[in-house]
Amino acid sequence: MNDNGIRILIADDHNLFREGIINLLETEIDVFIVGEADTGESLVIKYFELKPDVVLADISMPVLSGIDALKKLKELGESPKFLFLSMYDGDEYIYYCAKAGCYGLISKKVMKGELLFAIKTVNEGNKYFGMNITEKRVREIINNFDKKVERTGTGNELLTPREEQILRLISEGLTSSEIAERLLVSKRTIDTHRTHLIQKLNLKSLPDLIKYSINFCMVDKSG
Repeated sequence: MNDNGIRILIADDHNLFREGIINLLETEIDVFIVGEADTGESLVIKYFELKPDVVLADISMPVLSGIDALKKLKELGESPKFLFLSMYDGDEYIYYCAKAGCYGLISKKVMKGELLFAIKTVNEGNKYFGMNITEKRVREIINNFDKKVERTGTGNELLTPREEQILRLISEGLTSSEIAERLLVSKRTIDTHRTHLIQKLNLKSLPDLIKYSINFCMVDKSG
């Protein structure tokens, strides 16, 4: 590692994933891991402490999501260069991240060479959403999903596919434990999604979320 390289802050709530990225990049002479965060809240704190050149972050994290951490930093007058890493990299996620003001989104399954290319691209102030995703394509995705948001009335932000899936299961009356079992994830993960949904949709309580989920699914089916 080189202290004069690109300074990177890694944020992900899975220790093994963070360790994997660190092991992957530690032999590179032009990148330097300056710190780690395991929640969106700690990401914001570490950002001000370390002032990284690029933030490699997961989209969904406890306490504060990666997207919300980015928005928080922008609200505080910062101009962070976020490169999101996710298990999902479809058009919905490109839209979701681009609208939040990130510089890029790549799959967690990405090869080392492309990860390094993405980091360097973002560090130079350019956007990167994949080898075959041009700026024109990103604009098309944003325009298409903006129209969908207007049509469905879901607000200024489009829900991610996972959030829509969880909303549908909530509308069916499933508990967090039942949803977790259905989706093969932990109950904590579902509870985190519920909290993020309540915040994102400007709701006040779980009953409000349940009511919203029912209305959302009715609109979705009628559309």
